[in-house]
Amino acid sequence: MSSRLLAGLAAVGFVLAAVSIAGAHCQIPCGIYGDPVRFAQLKEHVTTIEKSMQQIQALSREKEPNWNQLVRWVGNKEAHADELAEIVTYYFMSQRVKPADPADAAASAKYVRQITLLHKMLVHAMKAKQTTDLEHCKQLRVLIHEFEASYLGQQVHKHAAAGHTHK
Repeated sequence: MSSRLLAGLAAVGFVLAAVSIAGAHCQIPCGIYGDPVRFAQLKEHVTTIEKSMQQIQALSREKEPNWNQLVRWVGNKEAHADELAEIVTYYFMSQRVKPADPADAAASAKYVRQITLLHKMLVHAMKAKQTTDLEHCKQLRVLIHEFEASYLGQQVHKHAAAGHTHK
C-alpha cells in the first residue's frame, strides 16, 4: 500500500473515532453538561413540537396544501420529540436519577416519582410524534415542571406547571 493511502485511511479512522467519542460523550462522567441547560432544552423541544403541530394543522386545512412544507414540519416535530426523549432517557434516566436504597422510604418514593414522571414524558413525546394533538404539549410542560421541581427539590405549584406565571 502506498503511504498516501495509509495516511488517508489513518485520517478517516481518526475522524470516525473522534465522532464516536463525541457521540458517547454525554454518557461519561465529565461534568461538562448541566441540568439547567437540559431543562431549558426540554422546554424548547416542547415549544418546537407545538409550533410544528400548529403548522401541520394549518397547512392541512389549505385548499391546496404545500406538501413539501407539510412533510418538513412533520419531520421537525418528530425530530424534536426524539431529542426530548433522548434527554429524558440518556441524560436523566441513565445518568442523573439514581436508584434509591429500598430501606430509605423517602428516597425510594422520590426515585419512583421521578422515574414515573420521566416515563410519562416519554409516552407524551411518543404521542406527539403520532398526532397533532396539542394536549400532549400541554402535558409535557406540566410533567417537565413537576420533574424539575422534584429533581431540584422545589415545591410544585400547579398553576405555574400549566404555564401560568405571576408578574
